[in-house]
Amino acid sequence: MMSAQPLVLGIESSCDETGVGIVRGTELLTNTVSSSMDEHVRFGGVIPEIASRAHLEAFVPTLRAALDDAGVTLGEIDAIAVTAGPGLSGALMVGVSAAKALAVATGKPLYAINHLVAHVGVGVLGGTFPEGLPPNLGALLVSGGHTEILRVGDLAHDVELLGSTIDDAAGEAYDKTARILGLGYPGGPAIDRVARDGDPRAIRYPRGLSQPKYMGTAGEPGPHRYDWSFSGLKTAVARSVEQHEAAGLELPVADIAASFQEAVVDVITSKAVLACREHGITNLLLGGGVAANRRLRELAAERCGAAGITLTVPAPSLCTDNGAMVAALGAQIVLGGRRPSGITFGTDPSLPVTSIALPDRNHQ
Repeated sequence: MMSAQPLVLGIESSCDETGVGIVRGTELLTNTVSSSMDEHVRFGGVIPEIASRAHLEAFVPTLRAALDDAGVTLGEIDAIAVTAGPGLSGALMVGVSAAKALAVATGKPLYAINHLVAHVGVGVLGGTFPEGLPPNLGALLVSGGHTEILRVGDLAHDVELLGSTIDDAAGEAYDKTARILGLGYPGGPAIDRVARDGDPRAIRYPRGLSQPKYMGTAGEPGPHRYDWSFSGLKTAVARSVEQHEAAGLELPVADIAASFQEAVVDVITSKAVLACREHGITNLLLGGGVAANRRLRELAAERCGAAGITLTVPAPSLCTDNGAMVAALGAQIVLGGRRPSGITFGTDPSLPVTSIALPDRNHQ
């Protein structure tokens, strides 16, 4: 019989972090992560094949470390949760295969869950929202692979996508821009650091999808009212660099970095706050790896405060991809009474956010 506070093992392998987390209800017991980021640095981005091989090598040691840290055994685990998507296909397969093997070996129920909703799941862990998820909740997820604004009705049953990027994610734009400026990988921390010495008003870069034809009005919303686009911004930065080089001028790297960053965080926060105001969202969780960005946090706090929205940012270790968020969402799904996913499900690199957990194909 399942405990009132289920002990859940969470497995995350959607990109370059091998994460294993264990929670008991809403109590975090361990959040163990092995990252392969250093192996991707010379390529300027994540190489899927390298990430998949790194997951294969890291999974067993990471699992053992997590169990030791939590002081539990596999036999004591009540349920297993694993990221089934979205993410890199090969990387997802490693985590899902490992989770299925553990489920078969231990006889524990297995839940295949959504990576994006799991980022919101950390909100139930003690310290983020001490009294549980608040009403009228939204989530702004900003990472290397995703930029989305969500409305969260019920974590286990009701999550709605309000807006997302139609091309590059914000973190991806940071990486590509850093490469153009010769700042290395990962681009987010590098640009944020250099931008401190630059003028964010030096160059007026475009704010994608912010023109009236895309925005519309509250009564008649345009086709991309809450969506983002960063590919044009990346191109604008490249043109700036080309123009300076063609003129034989010294490249103002700090000013370009600061102006680029301001364009990104300006359009992200303005559209996110607009979506919150128009959908009755009064509590906003900021998650994803880019949530560590200094300027994004500053502007988000400023604009949320002005709009009467309470902004919450989890601890940095819970913002990036990790197994604790998977375990946390898994526990909520167990408590919400949803059926396990079985072991016949497949990975889905494009899993929509409305699919919080995959059903058991044999009991649909």
